[in-house]
Amino acid sequence: MADVAVPSGTKGTSPAPSGPGGFRGLVNFYHEVIVELRKVTWPEHTQVRSATVAIIIFVLIFALVIWILDIILQGILVRLIPSLFTGG
Repeated sequence: MADVAVPSGTKGTSPAPSGPGGFRGLVNFYHEVIVELRKVTWPEHTQVRSATVAIIIFVLIFALVIWILDIILQGILVRLIPSLFTGG
């Protein structure tokens, strides 16, 4: 079995234990998550609001397009293939 070399220049974290982590591994994972979340650049409230409004508008327009296409295709199918809708 080959040993894995760990670079000596790693900062802030120690290598994970080779056995089952248990509670210690869970606590270590939680601390690493907190460290990473502090590095995140969070958007401003106005950016979140404008992105949310843009997404809602896009979804509504897309739903409108699908609804219009549904009506058009339903009309075409009712005229071209009436046996599908009359049961005959």
